[in-house]
Parts: sequence; structure tokens; C-alpha cells
Amino acid sequence: MKWLRRLGRDAVLIRTDHRPVPLEEVDADSLSYRLPSKIRGYWPRVIAKAIAEGLAPILIFAPRRQAAEKLAIELARQLPNPNPLTLSPGQKQLVGDTLAKLLRARIAYHHSGLSYAARAGVIEPLAKAGQLRVVVATMGLAAGINFSLRTVALAGESYRRDMIEQPLRPDEILQMFGRAGRRGIDEVGYILVTANQIRLIDAHPCHLTRNGMVDWGALLSLMAAAADEGQHPFRAAVQVQSRLFTTRPISLGIEHALKHPHVPCGLATDAERARFVRKKYREFLNSRGEWEPLQEWTERPAEEVVVPIEENGHGLKLVPLLTYRPALEAVGYRSLRPLREKDENGETPFAALHLLGERVRGKRLHLMRWARRVAGWRGGLVNEKVLHNRILPPIRAHFRKQGLEILQIDFRGPKARLVLGLHKARIRCVVDRYGVALWNPKIRESIQPVCASCPHFEECRSLSPRTATATLWRQLGLIDADGVPTRRGRIVSFFSQPYGLAIAAAIEDESYPLDELVYDIADIDAGFRFSREEDRWSGRLAMACRNLYGNRTIPGYLENGLPPNYGSGAAEIVASVHRDPSSKYLFVTETAGIGDIDRLIIEWRSLLRQIAHAPELDWERWQEFQKLAREILHETDSPTLRDLPPLEPHQRQRIEHTLDLRRA
Repeated sequence: MKWLRRLGRDAVLIRTDHRPVPLEEVDADSLSYRLPSKIRGYWPRVIAKAIAEGLAPILIFAPRRQAAEKLAIELARQLPNPNPLTLSPGQKQLVGDTLAKLLRARIAYHHSGLSYAARAGVIEPLAKAGQLRVVVATMGLAAGINFSLRTVALAGESYRRDMIEQPLRPDEILQMFGRAGRRGIDEVGYILVTANQIRLIDAHPCHLTRNGMVDWGALLSLMAAAADEGQHPFRAAVQVQSRLFTTRPISLGIEHALKHPHVPCGLATDAERARFVRKKYREFLNSRGEWEPLQEWTERPAEEVVVPIEENGHGLKLVPLLTYRPALEAVGYRSLRPLREKDENGETPFAALHLLGERVRGKRLHLMRWARRVAGWRGGLVNEKVLHNRILPPIRAHFRKQGLEILQIDFRGPKARLVLGLHKARIRCVVDRYGVALWNPKIRESIQPVCASCPHFEECRSLSPRTATATLWRQLGLIDADGVPTRRGRIVSFFSQPYGLAIAAAIEDESYPLDELVYDIADIDAGFRFSREEDRWSGRLAMACRNLYGNRTIPGYLENGLPPNYGSGAAEIVASVHRDPSSKYLFVTETAGIGDIDRLIIEWRSLLRQIAHAPELDWERWQEFQKLAREILHETDSPTLRDLPPLEPHQRQRIEHTLDLRRA
């Protein structure tokens, strides 16, 4: 309402719950007809009783194509057929032998795998004329605006989408139940409640809301036009977005940046500002008692590192690390001994003690396990000669790698210990601006210095740090820093959904032959039906996309670097049909019917038309691609059969389907 009033319009809400053909529920368990024993199975018995009750014609929704076909065949085999339907030769040719046999029993299945001619030319006209007593259809028929039968039943409570089993939503149930009752023919429409116990109470409309996705193609096109006219591309896009009909504003991620373009940080997008203001800014107290930014930690020899110690009222005292036992213990040297020699400041450095072995009879040693492993020694006791000539050299090399030097061996007491000099040991530290290496300096966290003086600090903290659309466009190379669409971005602007991303990636690959790409574009939205599951994401076009976009996932546009509904195998079909239109029948499989192939060709030609009529671009490969698309469109035609046979005179007369089961 607010949106309409902003446009200068007023609106009045008009709502009615009146339905021209009211609905009633009929519980399948309440149908009490005594059936002949030859009718077996749950659905044949339920449908036989419903037909005998006068509820035909009946529309049954099945969750999958194979389930619909199997159920229709089972019903035709089990139900009595007192009044067979006669088809014309033209109708038989359109539907094929299997469907023709079912139609003779006045039963049919209906799904998008059937050809358009079979669906729109035979099954749907016969059903609307009242000639069919049962139609078993997939959920796609629920969206039909002019296809209803007297009774509706649901044969499933879930369906498979994107390889995941999905329960029926209330609005989907409502849409299917909405097919019950023929206006002008039936006084009442019936819902047949079957074993799954789905009822009218389970059906209700959903609340429609905008999906929150940004139309990349439309906005990039608008931004390109604005840039060509010397206007600010981002301002043009935000202005359009603000006028959209939505209860939840859709952000491009540059709204705050446009409102406040001049800020100390100089960042151009809202997400960058939000992340920057949240980023921890850490400072440390340097060797002269000053706070400076904490840079990367580094490693320095222990003899170069000092420990800053705060003295009450006297500032910092810098103590050499080698002379400060607590620091040495903190970095891992627990057993320490002061050396006899003092350093240049008169301080006594420490050395580390490392147990080498236990003394046995004089200076013979039983080596520790680590020493035997490092020296590669498998014996037991070693004498002084073996110790110095065979054992110590590899041990000395071992410690030198750690920056430690063996100064001597301490044989005092029952154990022998190595005395290790720590002067060259690598210590993690921070080097301040004066070149002093500090171990464990005092650190504090604060806000970024440029943010401290910025009047928009609090606003930036409230912004979302999530990557928004404008940032994604920058990352994908669709716009430059000023928001002007690049050559890649302009191609994306020519299309809706993810088509432009894939086409741009392929055209930018100079090694990609355009005469292959013109067929490969059929894979962009082909899905799983035309390829083996393990090969679905293969092909030259998939490689071009992943080379450019990596494995990035962006809802609605990319899934692991590819268009979300990408599926290889379609390109082979459209190329073959281009050469020989009759070859499409060779590609019919269990998952892809002739209707799927016809729809594939129609959608491929539709994409070719978009390419052929897209704006011109100063790019030779794009111009060649447009020319190739125009040539193929001129050479091909829609696979849809336009001349559909009319119903025979006897097929236009509405009949009653009631069964007398006592005679069956």
C-alpha cells in the first residue's frame, strides 16, 4: 500500500473466499462397494469404488514420472472397461502404442516427458471433454489454469527435487486440490482422502514475498547505460533498487558509501567499511615506552632479544632474554644453569641442560632413547671415545638446527647432561621502530586510528560485513572500482539468471571454438536429464567457468563455479538435431522423454535469439558469436507440432463413467 501511494496510486483490498465449485472431502475408507476379487491392489480398489460412487473423472497426482506411468498401467489392467475409447489413426501416432492402449481404457498418464503433441493434442482435450475417467499426472499439471476434473487424489506426500526428498508444502497441496471440480459442469468438486491422510485442512496459501535476489542482468544493464551517459553507475542502480516493491529492502552494499563518499579510510563498499571498523587494531609498548602498531611477529636469535619489564615510576627496563630465567622457562627451557662467563653488560646468561644418559662405571654411559635415535646407535653402553667420535657429531648437528650449541658435557652426579648455549636459539618476538627485538611486550586493542576521527564510526559499525552484490561484482570482474561494467559485465547484462556468466567465461577463452560454444550453451540450464550423474558437471564450458570463477557459490548464479542447473549432454543432442531433426528420437531415455528433448531445443533456440538480438559490443569474438547464432536460428525451426488433430465427433460427447461393480 505504501509503495502504491508513493507512486501516486491508491488501492482497496478486495478479498473473497467464494469458490464457484465448492469442495468436499470423501474418505476412501468410507467407500463401501463390494469389489470383485480380481481387482487387487490399494489404488485399483480405491479408484474402482470411487468411479462406482460417481466421483469420476479422477485426477491422481503422483510424485514422479515413473510412478505416474506405473499407476496408470496398473489401473488400466485392473479396472473393468465397459466402454472402450476409440482413437483416430492420427491420435494413435501422436501418443504411441503404450498410451494408446491406456486411452482405450479411458486412462492416461501426463508428465512433461511426453511430447507437446501427445499432451496438448490428445490427452488434455480428451480429459477436458470428459472422455477420460482417470488421469495420473505429476505435480506440473497442478499449475495448469484450465485443467480440472471432478475429483482429485494424492498418491504421494513428497517428491524429489535436486536429489533431495521434499515433503509437499501446504501451498502445493492447495494448488493440486484446486484442480477438483469443473466449473459449469460439476456442482461439487471432491477431494479423495487416501492412505496418506492429506486433507483440505493441510492446504493453505503461502505468503508471497520477494525472494531477496538482485537481478544482476537488469542492474548491470542500467549501470552500463548510466556510465555511457556520464552518470554515476552505482547511484543509478541504488535509485532503481529503492523503488522496488518489497517489504524488506534489498541492499547492493554501496548505499552507505554513496551517502558518505568522503571518509578517512577511503573504502568504497559498505562491507569493506564494516570489516575495517571491526578489525582488531593492536598496539604494543616499544622499547622507549611508546605505543606503536603491532606488526607481524618474527623470530630473532635469543642473544638479540630483550624482555621489557615495567618498573614502578621508572619506565621500562630492558633485560636480555638470556639472563631472564622466567622468560626462558616460558619459551620451553625448563632446566637452566647460569654460565660462568658474563655478558657485555655484566649479566650472567643461562644455558639449558639436556639429559644425555646415565653414568655407569666412570665415564661409560647408558644413552637416553632420544640420543640413540638421533645418533642411529643400537648398542647399549658407550665409552668416552665412542661418545665423542660416533655419538656427539650427529647430536651436535641436531641441536644446531634448533640454534643450540653444545658447550660441554656435565658429568657431575649419576647423570650426564649436555650444557646447551642458547645464544642462537630462534625466539618469537616483535621488532619495534627502533630495531629492538622485544619478547612478550605489553599489548592493547583499540579502534583503527582513522576511525577515531571519523564522524561515521558508529554507522560503519552497524553495517553488515557480509559480502554484498557490489563486492561480488568487483570480485567476479563485472565492474571496475567506479561501478562501470566491464566487457564481461556487459555480456552478463544481456541475459537473465546465470547465462551471461557462463557465456562470458567461454568467449573470453580465446582457445574455445565458437562453433562448439553455440551448441554447448544448451548445457547451461539442462539439469541432470541428459547426462550420467558422474558426468553432469563435465565439458568444455564447465572448464571455462571454473577457470574463471573457481569453485565459488553464489545463490541463483553459481554453484561450485558453474550455473546452478548446469548439465552436460544437452549440447550433443542439439548439435545432432541441428544436422538431422529426426535424430532426436535416438536420445530418448528413462530420464529424458521426447517432451524433454523438445523443450531442450526450444530453450536452446530461445537463448540463441537472446544472443542474436542482444546489444552490439566492440568485441570481435562476441560479434562472431552473434552472427553464428543468427545463422543457426535461420537454419532451424521449433520442434513443436502446430497442426494438432481435432477430436472426433464421438469424442466430444460427455459420458458418465459410473461402474456397475456387481456385473464386473
